[in-house]
Amino acid sequence: MMETFQALLARKLSAALSAADLPNAGDITQATDPRFGDYQTNAALVLAKQRGENPRALAQKIIENLDVEDLAEPPQMAGAGFINLTLRKDAVARQTSALLKDERLGVAPAETPKKIVIDFGSPNVAKPMHVGHIRSTVLGDALARTAEFLGHDVIRDNHIGDWGTQFGMVIWGWKNLLDREALAAAPIGELVRIYKETNERATTDPSIRDRCREELVKLQAGEPENFAIWQECVGLSLGEFERAYALLDIRYDMQRGESFFNDRLAGIVDRLLQSGLAEESEGAVVVFFRDIPDLADKPAIIRKRDGGYNYATTDIATVDYRIRDLLRDTIWIVTGAPQQLHFRQIFDIARREGYTADFRHITHGSILGDDR
Repeated sequence: MMETFQALLARKLSAALSAADLPNAGDITQATDPRFGDYQTNAALVLAKQRGENPRALAQKIIENLDVEDLAEPPQMAGAGFINLTLRKDAVARQTSALLKDERLGVAPAETPKKIVIDFGSPNVAKPMHVGHIRSTVLGDALARTAEFLGHDVIRDNHIGDWGTQFGMVIWGWKNLLDREALAAAPIGELVRIYKETNERATTDPSIRDRCREELVKLQAGEPENFAIWQECVGLSLGEFERAYALLDIRYDMQRGESFFNDRLAGIVDRLLQSGLAEESEGAVVVFFRDIPDLADKPAIIRKRDGGYNYATTDIATVDYRIRDLLRDTIWIVTGAPQQLHFRQIFDIARREGYTADFRHITHGSILGDDR
């Protein structure tokens, strides 16, 4: 691969130091102020401190032996002994022309390829995909393309929200309010309508709220009718998602939704209890972070008082799956910044369990309305 100007100048600096009978010292760095050129080195200052000599005299000695005529204008000394270098326009033109002829544009593959899983997008079933999901999707896709270009082994995962308490209302609405013609014409719109109407009714009618809970319990128990309704909701939603992804040229390698991990959650909680990382507190099972000052009063609940699980439990199971089953050594999760605390806790739990993967939560801002 083509050498960068920085690497070329570093080799020339090394040769100049050798010619001046001086040891290697200092680096070639990009100038922070364009008034002082494009690159600079503090080699003379480093040597002056080591040898007890005048830094400007050492800088002059280095300059006399620094042959950069093919790359830069004559070196300039500045301040206490910095050496500033300004690239020649014809050198920049030559390098640019060569880069344009290279199919990789001079970008070298990663020396040590990683096995990365990138979690991005993650829309919710039975809800419309909003612009916030699109933001995560395009950012994650850009990261995936870049990592693949660099030679990393990348799995793109769409961790869809396909489970949760809202399905009790969706299923009750499906059984009592569904308009089949509207569902055929606009699936997501009809699912949103029945959810909203059910939610409004449940707010004022406790009996409907109770029936929604009953429908959820039946779904969680695998009751055939409710499970079939849930599957149809997931299928309709995935169809809508795929249409959007096709327009955006987005590709996923897998779509492991929250429901995929249901059978693993009890085992995760038992394991954390047995290891001592989790403990019972006021009827719930939680992980405390007493050794981290700003997290000491922010425990992660992994099993609620009523015995139910939550996002934290699912995400711990997801990390577990990605490392143990997918054999990934790097996990990137692309979501909005409001989830920083959540993923900080999840990654800390994983590290406490002994996982050494490179965990990264890559955040973006929120989509704000006119009132924000």
